[in-house]
Amino acid sequence: MDLAVPAKHTHEGFCSFHQFPRESRRNNGSKWNVRAGSDSNFGRVKAFGDGRGRSVVLSVDGVGSRSFGVTEGCRKQRLDCVFAISRVEMFDSNGTSSILAKTPRGYINGRSSSLVNSSSSLEEIESNNHLRQLVRNGELEEGFNFLENMVYRGDIPDIIACTSLIRGFCKLGKTRKATRVMEILEESGAVPDVITYNVLISGYCKAGEIDNALRVLERMSVDPDVVTYNTILRTLCDSGKLKQAMQVLDLQLQKGCYPDVITYTILIEATCKECGVGQAMKLLDEMRIKGCKPDVVTYNVLINGICKEGRLDEAIKFLNNMPSYGCQPNVITHNIILRSMCSTGRWMDAERLLADMLRKGCSPSVVTFNILINFLCRKGLLGRAIDVLEKMPNHGCTPNSLSYNPLLHGFCKEKKMKRAIEYLDIMVTRGCYPDIVTYNTLLTALCKDGKVDIAVEILNQLSTKGCSPVLITYNTVIDGLSKVGKTDRAIELLDEMRQKGLRPDIITYSSLIGGLSREGKVDEAIRFFHELEALGVKPNAITYNSIMLGLCKTRQTDRAIDFLDYMVSRKCKPTEATYTILIEGIAHEGFAKEALQLLNELCTRGVVKRSSAEQVAVKM
Repeated sequence: MDLAVPAKHTHEGFCSFHQFPRESRRNNGSKWNVRAGSDSNFGRVKAFGDGRGRSVVLSVDGVGSRSFGVTEGCRKQRLDCVFAISRVEMFDSNGTSSILAKTPRGYINGRSSSLVNSSSSLEEIESNNHLRQLVRNGELEEGFNFLENMVYRGDIPDIIACTSLIRGFCKLGKTRKATRVMEILEESGAVPDVITYNVLISGYCKAGEIDNALRVLERMSVDPDVVTYNTILRTLCDSGKLKQAMQVLDLQLQKGCYPDVITYTILIEATCKECGVGQAMKLLDEMRIKGCKPDVVTYNVLINGICKEGRLDEAIKFLNNMPSYGCQPNVITHNIILRSMCSTGRWMDAERLLADMLRKGCSPSVVTFNILINFLCRKGLLGRAIDVLEKMPNHGCTPNSLSYNPLLHGFCKEKKMKRAIEYLDIMVTRGCYPDIVTYNTLLTALCKDGKVDIAVEILNQLSTKGCSPVLITYNTVIDGLSKVGKTDRAIELLDEMRQKGLRPDIITYSSLIGGLSREGKVDEAIRFFHELEALGVKPNAITYNSIMLGLCKTRQTDRAIDFLDYMVSRKCKPTEATYTILIEGIAHEGFAKEALQLLNELCTRGVVKRSSAEQVAVKM
């Protein structure tokens, strides 16, 4: 006699399993044989026999299903199988099957069984407490394994603990594992709530798996809420898929889930980017008609869009009209306008806006002052920028590294290195620690000024200051050392950056190869050239030119010409400098006449400009 229960299949590998219906089965004998099987369409429990014995076949299909087989000859599997079946049926002395599964009403085989139910409930509570503890401690893999065992034993897991487990796996980018938790939860007979689904959808969206997020939306066993839709809409809009986002909005309206201010703000921002502010204003009108009141974030998005379209005067008018719309502009609103004023050079308007902010009681933020400082430094008005910086504490704002960096850059640009270092010290004494951008700015200026030894000293101190050097930091100093003939030290820094896990790029090698070639160490330069190729990095024209220059300087023009041939074979286009280097090399070896003839031919073909040819001819 067979008992077959269809498994409920859902989208994309999700399976929703329900507890097997338990039914009593009479037997005609006392001997039982157990074996397990599987079926592609059914989860089965089979009982059959010939009067002298019976067999029970247990199978559970779907993702992550378990099969228990006696026929595989493993004792442990036999015991596991017996244990599994013992939770499905218990046979009394009369051959009657008694159901052990917990039911909502606490009955066993139609008779009250509070003792058994209490014992099982206690076990389930203890299991869920342990599951919560594992998740709380961040032991996600252990929690996952424990969850599997719980469901295998017939316990129903706690929704909140499983939601936390899903969230934990999503944060680690393990969306497939998070999905499996959801499957196990559904298989157990528990019903996930909208928060559980939202966490999984959010995980998919953050991982860029928007298609999987949409599949979950389609198969949710509960009604999605506005948070569900907002999460998906944000991801679609950020990916430039406004058309698809509008289709999701239509679905949301069909399901009777009304958009909120966040929904509309997301769509208005995306519409500004893809279709312009004109279309976005239509959405704003629709929003108001449907009784959804825009907030300051909505208006900020629109003002930002207007500014990006270059319509600053309209943006200022919009700002002034906001109170009549029932919404007061905030500091972010003013910062958007202020940044646009500064980028278009309207400094007087920027000063008036700042004064207007203060008059209306809208306190400026650190960002407000940083916008002003950045603008003044770009204009070379360092004195006024310092005045703004010094006034920040009067308005309750503490300058940060973004406040000081434009000043340091300005001093470095004007080659006022002493003032730059002075402000670096002021920055530190005021409790504002420089970031890597600060140091990179300073190192670049020092290397350009030829003060490479100071740059190396600062580089060596970075780790002790809690600021780890990045690729551009090393590239700056390696380039500086290579240009002043200190390639040995540059090579040491190359080894150091590798030890720190930083991968050298084309800039690193080009600087080093150029320095070695200038020092006459051409063979070593060629060795680094081939090392660069071995790393899978394609050399550029500058790299080839550096090698050819080194070869020509050491009177190895024949090798330089061979290198030109290699350069072309590697599909790297020679530049004007490539040819002028070779022409000068030919002349340098005593073949001035031939070099001039070649120069004229290249000039006639337009490979070398006439002005460049004249300069080369003068040198020759």
